[in-house]
Amino acid sequence: MADNKKLFVERHPEGYKVLRPCAERASAIEPTQRKAIERAKEIEPNGAVHVERVRNTKSGTRDHWRT
Repeated sequence: MADNKKLFVERHPEGYKVLRPCAERASAIEPTQRKAIERAKEIEPNGAVHVERVRNTKSGTRDHWRT
């Protein structure tokens, strides 16, 4: 049941996509990561939004998720 409230923001050729776990289709595609995160919060206000890292930082590297 917890997976129903989980959303992912991933890179996409047209920007960033918002999708649920195991989804074949994106719930939304936005031009920027920020807009995709905002859209994910609109879709599931009380859910966890997991964002794909797009660069290396002190706290994580590419292709890892941040919440």
